[in-house]
Amino acid sequence: KLFQGILPNSQMLQCGGEEKMTQRLFSSYLILQLIWPSVGVMQPIYIFQFLFQPGAKNCKELLAKGNTMSDWYTIYPRDCNAMTVLCDMHTDGGGWIVFQRRIDGSVDFFRDWNSYKRGFGSLVSEFWLGNDNIHLLTSLGPNELRVDLRDFENNYQFARFSSFEIAEETEKYRLILGDFINGTAGDSLTEHNGMMFTTHDSDNDLSIVNCAGTFQGAWWYRNCHVSNLNGLYLNGVHESFGAGVNWSSGKGRQYSYWLSEMKIRPV
Repeated sequence: KLFQGILPNSQMLQCGGEEKMTQRLFSSYLILQLIWPSVGVMQPIYIFQFLFQPGAKNCKELLAKGNTMSDWYTIYPRDCNAMTVLCDMHTDGGGWIVFQRRIDGSVDFFRDWNSYKRGFGSLVSEFWLGNDNIHLLTSLGPNELRVDLRDFENNYQFARFSSFEIAEETEKYRLILGDFINGTAGDSLTEHNGMMFTTHDSDNDLSIVNCAGTFQGAWWYRNCHVSNLNGLYLNGVHESFGAGVNWSSGKGRQYSYWLSEMKIRPV
């Protein structure tokens, strides 16, 4: 309790490097300098070296700090606002923020605009990080995109893109995609580049029908899709056309993958 009211709270300390903290920290340091001789504690400079550990802005920074386990972490992308994200610390060098995950069909992805805006799902299974969060993360600097897919026969495919960003809500979270780099899954996303996000209650595609309603998902549909990773979770081969967790250049539009992950990493 000695430093209660003198030092910033733990969240403020963890988002170190922000300009808004400078005056508060300097004032706290001066107070500690004054009281240090009478309380017999370690010198103030060592207290600050111990307490003021700048919080990571992304999973790549966490990996550089020695966090090598793939898990959920708290990051501070901007303005001391905490965000909880799943970090993939193993795939292709690690340091990825996973913003989409399908693995067992336990979470309903046929949701409305506000659900995709805020994000939804489970920490232990499937989730969508939220379009507002994805926009924030991708607006802070260039990020590469990786899509990891695994089928029900346990065959693995992937696709990498040089950059990935989505615009803010006023632009309907428009997809801004860089070049396809490589990957055994092929390129089933460039066709959607420049398109706005569509849900069953917000039709922003170019089709005469609402693609989200037709294909039971939410995506950057054009007219309508060559990928649909937020579609219905089906068990592999399905008779319906394009309604599953599809990536057409991988296994066509009548095969729904067992696992899908979309992830970004600063470049």
